[in-house]
Amino acid sequence: MTAPFSRRGLLAAGAAFAILPARAAVARTLITGGPIYTGVGATRVEALLVEGARIAFAGPLAEARRRAENAALIDLRGAAAFPGFVDSHVHLTGVGMRELTLNLAPATSLADAMARLGAWAQANPGGIISGRGWIETHWPERRTPTRADLDAVVPDRPVYLQRADGHAGVANSAALAAAGITDSTPDPAGGRIERDAGGAATGLLVDNAEQLIAPILPTPDDDRVREALRRADALYTARGWTGAHNMSVDRQSLRLLEALTAQGAARLRTDHYMDVGEAEDVLAKGPRGEAGDRLRLRGVKVYADGALGSRGAALLAPYSDAPALRGLFVTRRAQALEVYARAKASGAQVATHAIGDAGNRAVLDWFAESLGPGRSHARWRIEHAQVIAPDDIARFAAQGVIASMQPSHAIGDLPFVPARLGPERLQGAYAWRSLIESGATVCGGSDAPVEVGDPRIEFYAACHRHALDGTAGSDWGLDQALSRAQALALFTRAAAYAVGREAEVGTLEPGKRADISAFSADFMTCAPADILKAQTVLTMIDGQALHRL
Repeated sequence: MTAPFSRRGLLAAGAAFAILPARAAVARTLITGGPIYTGVGATRVEALLVEGARIAFAGPLAEARRRAENAALIDLRGAAAFPGFVDSHVHLTGVGMRELTLNLAPATSLADAMARLGAWAQANPGGIISGRGWIETHWPERRTPTRADLDAVVPDRPVYLQRADGHAGVANSAALAAAGITDSTPDPAGGRIERDAGGAATGLLVDNAEQLIAPILPTPDDDRVREALRRADALYTARGWTGAHNMSVDRQSLRLLEALTAQGAARLRTDHYMDVGEAEDVLAKGPRGEAGDRLRLRGVKVYADGALGSRGAALLAPYSDAPALRGLFVTRRAQALEVYARAKASGAQVATHAIGDAGNRAVLDWFAESLGPGRSHARWRIEHAQVIAPDDIARFAAQGVIASMQPSHAIGDLPFVPARLGPERLQGAYAWRSLIESGATVCGGSDAPVEVGDPRIEFYAACHRHALDGTAGSDWGLDQALSRAQALALFTRAAAYAVGREAEVGTLEPGKRADISAFSADFMTCAPADILKAQTVLTMIDGQALHRL
């Protein structure tokens, strides 16, 4: 890939953007000087007038000027403004931790990853080494790391390196020994200890098998988590995100982010879904927070199956490239139904991870069993919904289930997914357009730190469905690419609906919160490649310009 289109290049470009501290909102602000897309149909206006935290007017510039006495001016200078972009599936603590630990996302090969491990070990002597971000499907070696690879670089300290998707990781021999994992350790329910032809553990732990290594990993203290959350907030506002649906949240992160938000040190508008093991409060008492609040607790996040990259996604038929495997259910029906019953009783919103066609079918069944037949208005969500049996696509709209999908997963996975699934199952893979045309609500996110967490990449992937270098395979389902208007709705109007904020945000209309994202390229008309080269010109939340270029 050429540098402008590489993930590393995009991250570097983002790092150069100016980040402004939160400041008191100007009483009136006039925004003009470029196309302003309201998100209401195809409506485009010349000007916005913001009063305090809300939009007072959207329409012709002459009328805005008449109303804009003593208003401060933000001249877009040709940039395009949109309703605030919201990442509908992110792990904010993980995004920040990626900046604080060994980040293997930029690794271009297994050899490169091991070189980065060696450099990190030398720069950070002593203690356990943990990191994340490797994806072997893009490496020339086309294989996962093993304990032997890690041992050759760091033989004397425990090392655990998690795959980018968070559903697998590799440990060196010292880490396996410290955790008491041997060749004879049985696979846990919903997990797999990868073994070689002789039955020896390779060091790769899939899904629930990762829990075996967890006891030896360092637990971050409040200071470290607080710093991670600060970094995630700064990075996300600099990239143009105004909001986030934060997934698999633990009590420590929620407590710290509540404090940071109250202090004005965290600025994003956030909605939180607790990890099922940390969700007692929301399951007992229900959600808290009003639609206009900067931070709200929404519900619970459940995992049904694993991920495609580690062959943990639950499939109805065996993997095409591994006939002995059909994936893993990490949560059983009885467990899920118990959580769902408590959520229904308390009014907590349910978000459930499902990637394979068997995983998605099971969750649709579990939702129907919990909520009753017909269309529900509970706004329960399936996170990822990556591979759906064609017969199940219509069930999302029929049951009122929101599909929370991440466009970058498609352009990252489609180089290897055809071999995993075979041609027939590709018909229901990353089927954004089919879901929308069936009447389902589809909201868009990134799943960062699994992916970069960049609105440019997500919008580009949604409307173009090509790799970042502009290439696409013949079996990539390009007919599933969205129109520009549909792509915009994923991160604005649909994202607001998915958390019950549609009366406050999601479109630029008088009376709504002034959450605005502006980019130097007009995403609605520019060439797809130019989306990736755009700069974030403005990030505004509640009328406060938190980032300006």
